Amino acid sequence: MTALSARWHRSLRDIPEAQWQALVGEHVIPFYRWDWLVALEESGSIAPDQGWQPLHLSLWRGEQLVAVAPLYLKGHSYGEFVFDQVFARLAADLGERYYPKLVGMSPVSPVQGYRFHIAAEENALELTALMLQVIDEFAGRNGILSCNFLYVDPQWQPLAEAAGCATWVNQQSLWTADGQQTFADYLAGFNANQRRNIKRERRAVQQAGITVTALTGEALDAELLQRMHGFYEQHCARWGMWGSKYLEAAFFDQLASPALRDQVVLFSAHRGDPRDPVAMSLCVHDRQQLWGRYWGSEEEIDCLHFEVCYYAPIEWALQNGLHSFDPGAGGSHKRRRGFVARPHASLHRWYHSGMDGLIRQWLPQANGLMAEEIEAINAELPFKSEPPALEFVG
Repeated sequence: MTALSARWHRSLRDIPEAQWQALVGEHVIPFYRWDWLVALEESGSIAPDQGWQPLHLSLWRGEQLVAVAPLYLKGHSYGEFVFDQVFARLAADLGERYYPKLVGMSPVSPVQGYRFHIAAEENALELTALMLQVIDEFAGRNGILSCNFLYVDPQWQPLAEAAGCATWVNQQSLWTADGQQTFADYLAGFNANQRRNIKRERRAVQQAGITVTALTGEALDAELLQRMHGFYEQHCARWGMWGSKYLEAAFFDQLASPALRDQVVLFSAHRGDPRDPVAMSLCVHDRQQLWGRYWGSEEEIDCLHFEVCYYAPIEWALQNGLHSFDPGAGGSHKRRRGFVARPHASLHRWYHSGMDGLIRQWLPQANGLMAEEIEAINAELPFKSEPPALEFVG
């Protein structure tokens, strides 16, 4: 068998699209498609001057791609939504430089699914360990303190743990259909008080003369997606330095391409023409899942955020047979609208023995407290019955 060789790439375009797509598979979530990641890079949204240096790792047998790890060298912790300030402070206390660090994720997208993509005919356990060894050697040569894989695929997680990665558990919100087929079914899962509340919130939007329309596929063009960028930019500006504006207008132009628009749905809130919205949200989907990403509004309308970002997407997901909806990071108000707190894992390697030892000693307690917090959150959800028990990893 041909020997393996490792290569580092400062741009995903260095890896042929056909080989990348053949390796990650046709059912990979949109955030790890070649065209999505290239659009982030070539729009200038994910670039060295933004603190994200693409640094993807690949393994080859001759000229055949057999494994890839999407990686970025980062000069900050923004756009990750796994808040590692405790690690940065510890590094400072130890007199170590925390940045730059290596991060594996789909940039600015807190969506579960990160993994090393490995050809089916290869030994995934062995290649995972080999790629981690290559990363360790790179970090050692370049004085990098840590490598961090965020929102990992639970099926890949045991392979990385077997190779020495430490697991840190955090939480995310998730709605699942659980047999629901209509919005009426969704409502029926709540207690009487919350059903009334949701109906009142939807009625408030209707009484303001607002209709929400889902726009997909060929209905999405550059003009409409630039309107969405305007809403996104405006919403981020309202929060000042905390606005988390990461995406450039050119990325939204890329979303209008046939390769990407089929994974996008816009929810337009309007008083007549859906192409003349007063508010809009952008979601991403595949055949099974929906992810909420961005929204903005030109007017302050009671309950419009709930309608455009939660209720209309859930209704659309049910109509299209999707089984889950991840509404994005943050927001305790999600809980009362059917989004259950669930654990997600990140995996870490630290290249300072003292730091590594201290964090690994702390993690079991931290993960236990997170499990208790998630259980307490879900105990207060306004459902008729308790949500299903959750299995914790780590």
